[in-house]
Amino acid sequence: MNPWHSRFQSEDYIYGKKPNVFLEEIQKKLQLSGNALAIAEGEGRNAVFLAEQGMNVMTWDYAASGLEKTRKLSEERGVSVQTELVDLNDANWEKDQWDEIVCIFGHFSEELRKKTLLGVKDAVKPGGYYISEVYTEKQIAYNSGGPRGVGLLYKPEDFLQVFADWRIVHFFMGEVVREEGELHNGLCHVIQFVGQKPIE
Repeated sequence: MNPWHSRFQSEDYIYGKKPNVFLEEIQKKLQLSGNALAIAEGEGRNAVFLAEQGMNVMTWDYAASGLEKTRKLSEERGVSVQTELVDLNDANWEKDQWDEIVCIFGHFSEELRKKTLLGVKDAVKPGGYYISEVYTEKQIAYNSGGPRGVGLLYKPEDFLQVFADWRIVHFFMGEVVREEGELHNGLCHVIQFVGQKPIE
């Protein structure tokens, strides 16, 4: 049984219905538009927010219950979000497909993390953006959410090596406070990344 499918089956939105604060801030700064893909998107709070900004949004997750809650939340908010059941191990990353790809607290094994970031690098259009906020390895010392295994947490080089040839619009590693539903609460240690793919 997929543990995330089980976890998202409750009526409550376990990470809340509001978008991630960092994503909101970046949207205000960059005025993102066009076709957006939200990966490992869970219950859809960030995808619905992007749709509310006028974007055409596709969300990928491998928990069917999370996708169902995404559809429910999008209907509640009066926007349209496409959903697709995707295991990132098997994802088809079409080249130069998306204006933005967003990953908020999407945590994977080291092998899948690298594979996913390389897929993102291919799939963003020239001039497009990758936006991410994730927990760092330092998060283990905090009791505010995220995976308890260090192998599922990020290091700066995960981003800085893969996207070395991109324009780095924003990079931050350090402490922030997050209040997101039941499972992200309090002081935590994150990496925030916004990269823009070069226009060839």
